[in-house]
Amino acid sequence: MTTAHRSPLEGEPAAATIGRAYFAVQAVAGAAWWVAVFTVPLVREATLGALDPIAVAAVDIPLFVVASGLAAVLSGRAAIGAASVATVWTIVVTALLAVYATVTALAGVGVILMIAASVAAVGAWFLLALGRIPTEWLLVGPFAFRPARPRRTPLVHVVVTLGQIVVFWGLFLVVFPLIIDALEARWGLSLPASVGVAIAGVLVVLSASGLGLWSAASLTVKGDGTPLPSAMPNRLVIAGPYRFVRNPMAMAGIAQGVGVGLMMSSWMVVAYALAGSLVWNYAIRPHEEADLSRTFGDAYRAYARAVRCWVPRLRPVD
Repeated sequence: MTTAHRSPLEGEPAAATIGRAYFAVQAVAGAAWWVAVFTVPLVREATLGALDPIAVAAVDIPLFVVASGLAAVLSGRAAIGAASVATVWTIVVTALLAVYATVTALAGVGVILMIAASVAAVGAWFLLALGRIPTEWLLVGPFAFRPARPRRTPLVHVVVTLGQIVVFWGLFLVVFPLIIDALEARWGLSLPASVGVAIAGVLVVLSASGLGLWSAASLTVKGDGTPLPSAMPNRLVIAGPYRFVRNPMAMAGIAQGVGVGLMMSSWMVVAYALAGSLVWNYAIRPHEEADLSRTFGDAYRAYARAVRCWVPRLRPVD
């Protein structure tokens, strides 16, 4: 791991400075939100529903606003301690508010805001406490990079790949979107959409699924492996859609998720798919490409120079 860049302020790592800055913003935003809660009925109803704002403020202001402010101005262990209090409280409030909104159909906007705050607070806590976000923690179980067991014929890999498609497409494109769509409706956050949007979604899902199957077949037949990181191909695959773009499987998965969201007229499902694309691009892809570079060496590095990650070539690479 490279040495962390140092901030000109107090000589602390730049990542910690970013984390501290986030908690400063969170403290200011939290204070502004409470002012709006007590002065603008619409804000109070949209974010707190029928909850007593005075009772909530008595706990939230010290644990969220004040703790975030202390994390921004203190240093060392004291700053990390304050950030821990603010972060844990943010997560707890998010969970409790989600339950409240699901039971009462109130405060849906508040849940969305708190989900965003929870994600950001966790990231800022890591930056402040560790000086980085440990994305390698995501590489566990089926997402840990391991080569598949070599086979004389691709038949076993084909069967395993089909099983992977059923499980992962079923979870990420059916089960999770249905849950998200149900919560969106229950929280009163659904937006009207025309039939044309649903038709466009069907077309996107069909096209993206075709790309995903083409990509999976290329990895399985040509690579002696599967698309799953825990059973990766044993050979570098430069075939099928991989001749045009480096990550057609990821492109297909993201497009499928967006298409499902359009089919369901669910902006939250679309947001879920786009959020997944950010996680993959910034948290998973760097590790995957580093692993491919270690495994296949100059051949992969030459391929990466010739073929872009997201923008397909007009002419396939040889």
